[in-house]
Amino acid sequence: MKNYLLLLVALATFSFANAQNADRQWSIGIEGGGQQYQGDYGNGFYRPEHGLYGFGGFSVYKYLSAHLDLGVQFSTGTIGYKNNDITAFSNKMYQINGNLRYNFLKEGTILRPFVLVGIGDFYLSDKNSLNVHDADIMTFPDLAAGVNIRLNAAFTIKLQETLLLPFRTFNNGEKQDAYLLHTIGLSYNIGHKIDADGDGVADSKDKCPNTPKGVAVDGNGCPLDTDGDGIPDYQDECPTEKGTIAAKGCPDSDGDGVADKDDKCPGTPAGVAVDATGCPLDRDKDGIADYMDDCPDQKGLPEFKGCPDTDGDGVPDKNDKCPKTPAGVKVDVNGCPLDRDGDGVPDYMDACPDVPGTKENKGCPEVKNEVKELFKKALEGIEFETGKDVIHKNSYSILNQVVTALKDNPSYNLQINGHTDDKGKPEANKILSEKRADAVKKYFVEKGIDEKRLKTAGFGGEKPIADNKTEAGRKKNRRVEFIVNF
Repeated sequence: MKNYLLLLVALATFSFANAQNADRQWSIGIEGGGQQYQGDYGNGFYRPEHGLYGFGGFSVYKYLSAHLDLGVQFSTGTIGYKNNDITAFSNKMYQINGNLRYNFLKEGTILRPFVLVGIGDFYLSDKNSLNVHDADIMTFPDLAAGVNIRLNAAFTIKLQETLLLPFRTFNNGEKQDAYLLHTIGLSYNIGHKIDADGDGVADSKDKCPNTPKGVAVDGNGCPLDTDGDGIPDYQDECPTEKGTIAAKGCPDSDGDGVADKDDKCPGTPAGVAVDATGCPLDRDKDGIADYMDDCPDQKGLPEFKGCPDTDGDGVPDKNDKCPKTPAGVKVDVNGCPLDRDGDGVPDYMDACPDVPGTKENKGCPEVKNEVKELFKKALEGIEFETGKDVIHKNSYSILNQVVTALKDNPSYNLQINGHTDDKGKPEANKILSEKRADAVKKYFVEKGIDEKRLKTAGFGGEKPIADNKTEAGRKKNRRVEFIVNF
């Protein structure tokens, strides 16, 4: 026990001796709480009726990294166990242990959880009348979890639960002895940030401690040297270019025949022709130096190496086989308008850009004559119950023919438009026409036509094709039209 106390004193002394050389990297704390037992005599964990024995002590921790601390803890108190108000055992205890603590979350967080692992010794004395737990030393590993509550930069409250698992039991017990410590403590973090030159880097980390005030520094506290020429930026008249001390940090000549002090383009490549200011020639004044310009006598664009793109299609004129493409039209690598379906009608003029068609039909395929005749027949061949959207059974034949035509021509998409005569209210007629168009669509879908190929609309009596003053005219106006789209 004496050796352990000497070790603890040495660790504490070492902490105080080094505390002045770091920014709050050491902490000392006082702590206390209660202990409970579990083993052959019973389970007292979180059961105060079996005894909650007090202890007190102190701890010393050393900061290792942003998440790791190394510590030593010492405490003294009593351990024991009660069963039915009878003390099974009670011993005086001295405990010392070292541990490694892992802290979650970032430094400075108000509530910072942690876990720790360690190893230590119990020294037990003052055996009780039951002649158990004789004075002895037993070694144990310990596991703990808790949270540190930051009050300010100097003080922290600790709440911790610790499980001690001795390597051996007493009285030849069969069960593993275990002890649970409920701890609360207050820690003081030693040290403070010292920054003599006021550059924002603590003296303990400052490799250039006498930097003049106001000078920007790097993470080591040394003045910035952006160009890495050994001359600090605050003394360098050319801080982004490597230079010499004699030239106050500015570079020597680039060999273009213009003195550096007059050179507006000091990084000109060797051999490039320059003007009086030391900048490369640009005959066409397009902002692209002649030595980088593929078209030095024509104003051009940087993305085309100085060559023009008159129609703005993204292909320079010298490579453009269709130099007058309208603005906004997508083109191929030759500068000609895209024609995805290869029907000779450019996409921007093609009403059906993904289906080959004819120029006469604006790039769309010609609808087969037999399909056109079928759709004309359907104008008067589809009938509904009066005032309803229920299709008459005698209309199924013509509808089935339309289904067959759609299956035979998978590129056809169908617009289904419903119409009525002018009898009744316009609002009601429009709704009825929409429902009738939807009823036809539903019939087609049930017959296996993909719903995505079908669109519907209802126009009521807005688009008559005959005179509504006669019954014959009204009959023609009550119709369902089919329009093929691609």
